[in-house]
Amino acid sequence: MGNPKRDPQSLAADAEGRNPQLVNSVARAFSILRCFEQVRSHPEHRYLGNQEIARRTRLPKATVSRLSQTLATLGYLEYSPTLEKYALGPAVLGLGHAYMAGHDVIGIAQPLMQELADYTQAAVMLAVPEGMRMLLLEVCQGDAMFNMRLEKGARVPHGTTALGRADLAARSRDAFDGYLAELERTSSPAGWAQIRAGIERARQDYETYGFVFSLGDWNPDVFAVGVPMISADRTRRFAFNVSGRLSVMTREKLVQDFGPRLVALRNRVYEATEGRF
Repeated sequence: MGNPKRDPQSLAADAEGRNPQLVNSVARAFSILRCFEQVRSHPEHRYLGNQEIARRTRLPKATVSRLSQTLATLGYLEYSPTLEKYALGPAVLGLGHAYMAGHDVIGIAQPLMQELADYTQAAVMLAVPEGMRMLLLEVCQGDAMFNMRLEKGARVPHGTTALGRADLAARSRDAFDGYLAELERTSSPAGWAQIRAGIERARQDYETYGFVFSLGDWNPDVFAVGVPMISADRTRRFAFNVSGRLSVMTREKLVQDFGPRLVALRNRVYEATEGRF
């Protein structure tokens, strides 16, 4: 239904071999922290022992032990002597709050997003690219009966969602082709042709309409439209979407109403920030 999943730990490990500027110990430390990302949907994963972390990261247990102790000393992990396992520490929360507080985009966009969510009776989301996925920074709901169980901090696929396709459509051709090559490398051969076709079609739709679609491609019960927002210096990208159930969303409505309104929202946020984000 989405891009075939690839664990972030293996991606970090692969990056070590591809990027000579990467500091391996730092990459490995962050791969340990990312083992805890499933806590939101699986509370039983709150505590992990070194053996489980080693299995998930594919790192030697001795390396995991040293890095876990270091992260605990710095406050990014907490150790439970009773369980003999680790959980995320408060220092992680501090980083998250600092990131959110440091972005004018979120504060400016949120009331506009809620207004559009109420109008469309759908969900309006703001996301930023993170590796092979899109990280949700804000989610505004306009329909109490429609719940995709997506909250701030969740990640969605690049290739099949309107958010991801909007981000890809805004990239230069060289960057776009490079990403497709990486995505193909991490995708199952059986599903790749359909994923690529959807991404290429979205790029064409962006040139035609100024926004992209995901018409049941990620979730068969959901239609969505997405639009990118690129900083003035071309170094940063965000993406907005409107995502709703089929009883509310049609392609015609997306093209004639919701899509243009989403573009107008993006433009208001861009103008308010003067493209500096």
